[in-house]
Amino acid sequence: MIIGVPKEIKVHEYRVGLTPASASEFIRSGHQVFVQAGAGEGIGFTDDAYRAVGAEILATAEEVFATAEMIVKVKEPQLNECAMLTEKHLLFTYLHLAPDPAQTEALMASGCTAIAYETVTDKAGGLPLLAPMSEVAGRMSIQAGAHALEKEKGGRGLLLGGVPGVAPAKVVIIGGGVSGMNAAEIAVGMGADVSIFDRNIDVLRRLDNRFQSAVKTRFSTGHDLEDAVLDADLVIGAVLVAGAAAPKLVSAEMVGKMKDGAVLVDISIDQGGCFETSHATTHAEPTFIVDGVVHYCVANMPGAVARTSTFALNNATLPFGLALANKGWKQAVADDPHLKNGVNVSGGFITYEAVARDLGKEYKPL
Repeated sequence: MIIGVPKEIKVHEYRVGLTPASASEFIRSGHQVFVQAGAGEGIGFTDDAYRAVGAEILATAEEVFATAEMIVKVKEPQLNECAMLTEKHLLFTYLHLAPDPAQTEALMASGCTAIAYETVTDKAGGLPLLAPMSEVAGRMSIQAGAHALEKEKGGRGLLLGGVPGVAPAKVVIIGGGVSGMNAAEIAVGMGADVSIFDRNIDVLRRLDNRFQSAVKTRFSTGHDLEDAVLDADLVIGAVLVAGAAAPKLVSAEMVGKMKDGAVLVDISIDQGGCFETSHATTHAEPTFIVDGVVHYCVANMPGAVARTSTFALNNATLPFGLALANKGWKQAVADDPHLKNGVNVSGGFITYEAVARDLGKEYKPL
C-alpha cells in the first residue's frame, strides 16, 4: 500500500502521523511511504531522517494526497484537506465528528473511508488509540490550569499546592476515566485539594484504591456537582461518551455563580465540550473569560508537547496501521471488530451510530 503523511496544519500543531521509526516499519512490511516536506521538523524529525529509513519526500500536501492510498494524520482533516480526499482514500486519524457537521459532510462528499482513532476499541472496552492522548491531556490540564490561576492570566492568584500555613487550591475533576485519572495524578503531586466525580461506582472504587486518602471520590449528582463547582478554584472537564458529543454538565448559570478568577479546563472540547460556556481555542490564544471565570479550551492540547505526544500516539496506532496496510481495510476490519468500530464514514455514509444520531444524519451500518 502507498502511505501518505501530510504536515499538520492546525494552529501550533507540530505532531506528525508517523515517526521515522514507524515509517520504517511500514517500509519493512513492503509498503511505500511518502512524507510531506517538513512534516516532522517541528519536533526534530528532519526530512533526511525519513529518507534514511526509505521514505520519499514530496513538496506539498497536494502531492501527498494525490499519490497515497492511505493518509495517516493526527488531527481531523481541515476542509481544504477534505477536498483532496477521494473514494480511493483510506483516512486514519482523529476525527471527532459529532460536534463537526462541516467536516462530516466533507468526508461524506469525498467518498473516502475514514477511520477515527478515538472510536477504535479493545477487548476490555477501552479506547486504546485515544488513551495516550487522554493521558497527555489529563496531565497537561493541571499544569495549564495552574498557570491560568495566576493573577496575570486572569486567575485568582493562587498557587495550586499552597505553602505551609496557606491552604491549597480546590480542584474538581469531572470524569474518572483515563484523562481524569491522569489529571488527578498531577494535581495530587502538586499538593492540591482534589475531588473526582463520576457516575460509575466501579470507577470510583478504582480511583479510591489508587489514590487512597489523597483524593475525594464522589458520585456525580447534579446537586453535589454544582456545590463542588461553585466552591472550586480549578475545574477539569474530563467527560467522554465514545464518538458522541460531550454532555453539558456545567451550565452557563453555574459559571455565573463561580468564584471570580476560578478556572475551567475543558479536555472534552474535541467532542464539543462539557461546559456550556466552552468554545474551542488554540495554543496561540488558549483562554477566554466568561463572567470572571477563565476558560482553557484548546482543542489539540497534546500538541503543546508534540514530541512526547507523537511517540505516545505512534506506539498505539502502529499495529492497527500495519494491519490496514497489510490486509487492506476491508479485510482488516472484518478480522478485527475493534478496528471496525473505528470506521466512522465510508462510501458517502456515516457508519458510526453515535455520530449519525448527534448530527441528525442517516446511519448506515458498515
